[in-house]
Amino acid sequence: MWEVLNLKKSITVLLVLLLIVSAAGCGKKKEDHENHESKASASDIKRSSKEVVLMNAAGKKSGTVHLTQTAEGVEIHVKAEGLTSGEHGFHFHETAKCTAPDFESAGKHFNPGKRKHGFNNPEGFHAGDIPNLKTDKSGNAEVTFVSQNVTLNKGAANSLLRKGGTSIVVHEKADDYKTDPSGNSGGRILCGEIK
Repeated sequence: MWEVLNLKKSITVLLVLLLIVSAAGCGKKKEDHENHESKASASDIKRSSKEVVLMNAAGKKSGTVHLTQTAEGVEIHVKAEGLTSGEHGFHFHETAKCTAPDFESAGKHFNPGKRKHGFNNPEGFHAGDIPNLKTDKSGNAEVTFVSQNVTLNKGAANSLLRKGGTSIVVHEKADDYKTDPSGNSGGRILCGEIK
């Protein structure tokens, strides 16, 4: 009788071990499949980039913005100089036209979704909203952001490379992230055309 019980116990232990090994193998295959899907999705992203020159109100170069399409969104690498120390509103605008001195030619914020302005606005935010640009005591900035709300892929509704292009604008004051239409960020002091 003890032999039968020991045999049943051994079979039960073997079955449990077999189930554990099978489950671990299935989990590994699922993990491999998910990793393969992630790699395939990332490789499907078209890695395009654009170099944008920022002009000041006098029509002189005051910096650059390098835009790169990544799997996470559009990487925005900014180098700017000649600004006042502190924070400045920073946005994509709807028109690729930067006519000095006021850059009003750049139009409104890029807003294909017809939303309100500001990260803290319950009805917001514009696709063109970007975090404030922070400068050092000398008025220089070098920073990188990633925006998941825009793309460099032509033909997409939120593409910065839409027909006619768009622009990127630096404002004189900080964006408060809630007040429509531009976060009380004041006048436009730098502008770059994205074509």
